[in-house]
Amino acid sequence: MCGITGYIGNKEIVPILIEGLKRLEYRGYDSAGIAVLSDGEIKETKSVGKLINLQDLLEIHPLSGHIGIGHTRWATHGKPSDENAHPHTDCRQRIAVVHNGIIENYLELKHELEKEGHTFRSETDTEILAHLIEKYYQGDLLAAVRSALKQVTGSYAIGVICLDEPDVLIAARKDSPLVIGVGKGENYIASDIPAFLPYTKEAMVMKDNEVCRITKDAVRIFDLDGNPLKRLSFQVLWDAQMAEKGGYKHFMLKEIFEQPKVILDTLTGRLKDDQIDLSETKFTPQLAKEIKRIHLVACGTAYHAALIGKYLLEELAGIPAEAELASEFRYRNVILDKNTLVIAVSQSGETADTLAAVKKVRKENIPVFSITNVLDCSLSRESDFVLYTRAGIEIGVAATKTFTAQMTAFYLLALYLAGIKKTLDAKEIAGLIEHFSQIPQKVSQITDSHEKIKEISREFNRYSDFLYLGRHLLYPIALEGALKLKEISYIHAEGYAAGEMKHGPIALIDENCPVVAMVNQGQLCEKILSNIKEVKARDAVTIGIVTYPGKDMEEFFDHYYLIPETHYLFSPLLSIIPLQLLAYYISDKKGCDVDQPRNLAKSVTVE
Repeated sequence: MCGITGYIGNKEIVPILIEGLKRLEYRGYDSAGIAVLSDGEIKETKSVGKLINLQDLLEIHPLSGHIGIGHTRWATHGKPSDENAHPHTDCRQRIAVVHNGIIENYLELKHELEKEGHTFRSETDTEILAHLIEKYYQGDLLAAVRSALKQVTGSYAIGVICLDEPDVLIAARKDSPLVIGVGKGENYIASDIPAFLPYTKEAMVMKDNEVCRITKDAVRIFDLDGNPLKRLSFQVLWDAQMAEKGGYKHFMLKEIFEQPKVILDTLTGRLKDDQIDLSETKFTPQLAKEIKRIHLVACGTAYHAALIGKYLLEELAGIPAEAELASEFRYRNVILDKNTLVIAVSQSGETADTLAAVKKVRKENIPVFSITNVLDCSLSRESDFVLYTRAGIEIGVAATKTFTAQMTAFYLLALYLAGIKKTLDAKEIAGLIEHFSQIPQKVSQITDSHEKIKEISREFNRYSDFLYLGRHLLYPIALEGALKLKEISYIHAEGYAAGEMKHGPIALIDENCPVVAMVNQGQLCEKILSNIKEVKARDAVTIGIVTYPGKDMEEFFDHYYLIPETHYLFSPLLSIIPLQLLAYYISDKKGCDVDQPRNLAKSVTVE
């Protein structure tokens, strides 16, 4: 997730671009840059690090102009560096591009363009766009952009300027957000409305596969074939803070709603021809065949994702796996050998205990595979293999979208290993991939019906204790659901394996302890329903998150939410969404600080 902005008009451009980037810095902060048409040239200033570094450079080497583009980056291709910072230009420095998204076929396109004589200066997928537009440019920038985008597979929101057309700004989008700010004698583009909100409250939202030709006096939108489209503008009624949150009350709620796209982005380019492609990780089939045992290390929510990973690696790939808390693992005398793989999971890649655990095993020459969300983080530098999730920046302290991205990564890895180990045949893997590919759309169905969860949550902010129950793959989801409630509402909640309920927790159950249970249509369904009967017999209020169509759930639950039907293996990806929403709505009803709960930090970088 990156932030892009652009302006065309009569005002001095640099303050406008910098102000826009400040308001988009929550979308990315590992590098930033701007490109401005000035004195017959495209002039760029770019810097690795936070936006203040770019501002300092512009103080030393000021730019001036009235049309330009800007970018704040969250790296997905190429480590954070000055060279990889946007904007990117073509061979002759006559076309500049900023981009938010992922170009899946960038390697194929790059090889073709290099054969044609194009020279690349960065490691990014975005630079492909500048050279493709250069290739097709014949005096009409709009036509060149349309032709270039027809060659591209993936997602994009882009802004383009060209030295040969100094009065034109081009924008386009597919599967990444882009909005237009409409002013008087000036117009804007941005990833989010806050970027231009100080200057205009009139906006248009671009849709997928649309291209826009913008001058200071006009905004014209076309499809990729050049057919003109009609679009009405609207007045923004939010204040700046609400606009930054996309109209949502809190960042956490916004991030819950972003999960369909996060899952899709993490899958993008990795599901190919009914197979899993993890070639980017350098974890080759030859290396994978040698793995006999796996240890997964993580902390907090990432540990719950690792527990899901344990179940998947054992069930799909047939590899013995142990999920361990990094804070415990680092101090244990763990028995490892050359056929052991350690998988480390950390959203930030800077979690102190996880890094310490990894450094410990590296001293024994044990291979490390990391799952993280931040390119070129400490964890990735300490690892032999890295699978990056593509969740973008998560502002809310309580992890939501990064958790689903980590789970998605584990499904990819487990299916990849199942193919190599031949524990599943090609037909079985293809069938699971078909179910997998439907998950983003099914998550959207859940977020679209969030009012049902809100309604269920209304009476529960007054309770002080909750018990969450799950079995098999849904046991880690019970743990994560309880953690979310604890983190943001300050209500004591405990996650338990449902089969262990009679070994202690049942003593706590009465009318003052609501019980939340996850039920899917797997082989243990009847077992957990039996547990719920026992709970009901002790007067507890019960809430069900259910993937069992056709069964009368009123017999078991006072409240229940029916999630879309899926293969039982993928039920964790769906079941967690209602639990996140339940925690959110209870916390909001209590008046808690949802995004910044007390005593918690986003990344625990000290022991």
